[in-house]
Amino acid sequence: MYPTQSLREKIKLLFIILYPILITQVGLYSMNFVDTIMSGRAGANDLAGVAIGSSLWVPVFTGLSGILLAITPIVSHYIGAKQQERVSFSVLQGIYLSIVLSLLILVAGSLIINPVLQLMDLNDSVRSIAKEYLIGLSFGIIPLFIYSVLRSFFDALGETRTTMLITLMSLPINVLFNYALIFGKFGFPELGGVGAGYASAITYWFILFISLFVVLKVRPFQGYAIFKKLHPISLSNWKEQLKIGVPIGFSIFFEVSIFAAVTLLMSMYTTETIAAHQAAINFASLLYMIPLSISMALTIAVGFEVGGGRLKDAKQYSYLGIAFAVGMALLSALCLFIFNDTVALWYTTNETVFELIKVFLIYAIFFQLSDAIAAPIQGALRGYKDVNVTLVMSLISYWIIGLPSGFLLAKYTAFGPYGYWVGLSAGLFVAAVTLFIRLRHVQKAKVLVSK
Repeated sequence: MYPTQSLREKIKLLFIILYPILITQVGLYSMNFVDTIMSGRAGANDLAGVAIGSSLWVPVFTGLSGILLAITPIVSHYIGAKQQERVSFSVLQGIYLSIVLSLLILVAGSLIINPVLQLMDLNDSVRSIAKEYLIGLSFGIIPLFIYSVLRSFFDALGETRTTMLITLMSLPINVLFNYALIFGKFGFPELGGVGAGYASAITYWFILFISLFVVLKVRPFQGYAIFKKLHPISLSNWKEQLKIGVPIGFSIFFEVSIFAAVTLLMSMYTTETIAAHQAAINFASLLYMIPLSISMALTIAVGFEVGGGRLKDAKQYSYLGIAFAVGMALLSALCLFIFNDTVALWYTTNETVFELIKVFLIYAIFFQLSDAIAAPIQGALRGYKDVNVTLVMSLISYWIIGLPSGFLLAKYTAFGPYGYWVGLSAGLFVAAVTLFIRLRHVQKAKVLVSK
C-alpha cells in the first residue's frame, strides 16, 4: 500500500489489490464448488448429503474465521501509521487464537453433529453422507484457520498476489483428490460425496505449508520475522483482536447462516428440491465472491488511509468500491439470465433437478444486486474499525426480516420453496440500505473528530 493523489491512481491501486483477492476468493470457493459438482455426478444422495454438510460447516467456518479477519484492519492501521514493529506480535497472537478456535470447533462438532442431523428430516443415506463428509473435513480445520491469519497478514500489506498464487497452486491438488476419493481412482477407495471432505482437508494442509514457507523465506514477509521470537500468549492482545473480530465474525455468520438455515428448512421438501436449491446457492455464492473480494480490498485500502489520517482518500475508496461492485452485479445478473440452462447442466443430468435449478437461479438474480451494495460497505466499515452497529444491522436484516418473511412465503403462498429466496432478497435489501446510512454517519463523524 502507498498514498495516492488522484482518482485515477486510486482506481489503479484498488484494482491492483482487488484482482488477486478476487482470484483467491474464487479459487477458495471453487473447492466447495467442485465438491458440489463432482458429488452431484456421484448421485442425488451424495449431492444432498454434501449440501447438508456444507450448510452446517460454512456458517461456522466463515463466522469464526471472520473473527480472525481482525488482523487485516489492525495490521493495515499499523502500516499506515508506520508502526511496522508491532505487526509480528499481533500476527503471532492471531495464530495462537486460531488454534484455540479450531480446537473448540472440533470438540463442539464431536458433540453436536449427531443430534443436529437427527433433528432433520433426511433419509439415512443423506444423513450418513453429511456426517462422514464433515468428519473428513474436520482433519483440515486447524491448518485452515492458521492460514486465515497468515492470509490476513499478507493482504494487509497489500501483497494480495501472494494469496492468489498460493490458492492457484492448491486448486489442482483439490481437484485431483476429489476425483480420486469421490470416484475411487488411482487405487483410492470410492467414497462418493464423503471423499470431497477428505480432499478439502488435504488441500488445507497443503495451503498452510506453502504459506509458512512464504512467511519464512519470501520478502517482504520475511522481514517481519513473525516466528523469530515466540511470544507467550497475550490475553490483552486477544482482547483487542476479539473486540474487532467478534462483531465481524458474527456479522458474517448472520449473513451466511441464513442461507444454511434455508437449506436445512428445505429438508421438508424432496431430495431433488434440496439438491437443486444447493446447486443454485452454490453458483450464486460463487458470483458473490466478486462483491466479497471488493469488500476485502476496501478494508485494506480504507484501513491504510484512516491509519494515516487521510479521511478524504478513505471516503473516495469507499464509493469507488461500491460503484464497481454494482456494475459487476448487473453484468453477473445478465449472464445468469442468459446462460441459465448452461449453468443448470453443470450440476446435474437429472431432468427434475435441472428444471428446479433453472427456477432457483432466476430468484438468485435479485439478491445479487443487494449484495453488491451491502458487502463493499461492510468492508469499508471494517477499514474504519466500525463493526458493532454492522453486527446489529446484520442480525435484524437477515434473521428478523429475511428468514421469517421467507418462511411465511414458502409455507403460506404459492411460492413454495422459492419463497425463501424472496425473503432472502428482502433481508439483503434492508441490509444494503441500513449499512449505507451507517457508512455516511461514520464518515461524517470521523471528519468532525479530526478537526
